[in-house]
Amino acid sequence: MRRSRRLAALVASAAATGMALSACSTQPAQDDGTTITVWSLENLTERTAATQRIIDGFTEETGIEVELVGVDENQLGQLIMSSAAAGTLPDVIGAVPLSSVRQMASNDLLNTEAATRIVADLDPGTFNERALELTGDGDARLAVPSDAWTQLLVYRTDLFEEAGLAPPTTYADIEKAAAALDAPGMDGISLATDPGDAFTQQSFEYVALANGCDLVAPSDGVALDSPECRRAFSFYGDLVTQYSASGAQTVDSTRATYFAGRSAMIVWSSFLLDELAGLRADALPSCPRCQDDPRWLADNSGVVAAVQGPDGAAPAQFGEVTSWAVTTTAHEESSRAFVEHMLGEGYADWFGMAPEGKFPARNGTPEDPDRFQRAWDESEAGVDTRAPLSEVFPQEVLDQQRNGLTRMRRWGITEGRGALIGATMGELPVPRAISAMAGGQISADEAAEQAHEDVTAIQTSLQ
Repeated sequence: MRRSRRLAALVASAAATGMALSACSTQPAQDDGTTITVWSLENLTERTAATQRIIDGFTEETGIEVELVGVDENQLGQLIMSSAAAGTLPDVIGAVPLSSVRQMASNDLLNTEAATRIVADLDPGTFNERALELTGDGDARLAVPSDAWTQLLVYRTDLFEEAGLAPPTTYADIEKAAAALDAPGMDGISLATDPGDAFTQQSFEYVALANGCDLVAPSDGVALDSPECRRAFSFYGDLVTQYSASGAQTVDSTRATYFAGRSAMIVWSSFLLDELAGLRADALPSCPRCQDDPRWLADNSGVVAAVQGPDGAAPAQFGEVTSWAVTTTAHEESSRAFVEHMLGEGYADWFGMAPEGKFPARNGTPEDPDRFQRAWDESEAGVDTRAPLSEVFPQEVLDQQRNGLTRMRRWGITEGRGALIGATMGELPVPRAISAMAGGQISADEAAEQAHEDVTAIQTSLQ
């Protein structure tokens, strides 16, 4: 689900067998220019409706009909497998995460020429450079970057100020604050430990990158047993066993604990911001002070984007870039026209449906270089209640979203290990190790070793 922020990935069994799709029909469809099929991972009801309105404008302008199909992120891999085998891939897929882009590329399911042409038509200079780097492979353009969300550490400024604590920007400051604020009825921090949820890996990768821990080594081996990674596992383990709620903690339970006013810190994606501001009725803050003032928690929360560990060379930012992917069987001309519309006339409406988690990867147009940056500033977040983020959060929080995309880092993507990343998101060896560590079955060192061995086995299966 988009609301759960889970990364999509092709399932591990597909990775292990290479999906054997090269033998399937992947010839481009004859482009009759009349109808294309578009899958979108933005499948929540209100976002599907917003996307359909953009599509209606595209069809009115071009005459090209678009069949929109909402797809759950967790089902994307299986759907791609079955559709590729049957020769029924969609023309375009929207909101595709980086791991899935790389996995599709490793199985020759992406029309890289179409993606290259789209970026060229729109002008590469209008895109964020980091977004282009993350969605490319050397000279090959795998997909067209659309928007991004960033991982955040959100904390209670009122509690921090009362205790005289520094903002939680380093391992030391985070652990000091968690220890100082942990008390009956108040967890020091809310962190994910669910073994079956990619949200747990997102949360850990955010912490691991901060300490210079990478999934892969320059020698092409797996590096999860490095000193930097062992320290990251130890740090995460101390937090979840000493200062977080017991039991498996999920994307929903961590948010619920913070929203109830029973946690001093939480690691979550920027999609939290509209909910934190009381703009979504099905995920309202429930703290005692929030009953009379839905924005009380937002007013008393601070945001840290990049964190640094003792072994990290600099603060590190984790996040996700989602893209438009054109498949190898697409009606190419019609598909290119559609994607260019979604990044042109329809772009502000696309990222405006959820600006808190859809920062534009395209800054503007050659004629108006800051057009989409300004549009994002003016976008209203929320579902049941709408309000500009600038009315709820200080400018520094909005600036962190801009800077987050530019300095975003990810395990293995730019090192050419995207297929491995996609496969690990299918089997989730890191969340399994974290869960066992959180439950006291294994130590932090054993968790690092278990994750290292499991990812190494996945890597071997891909060779």
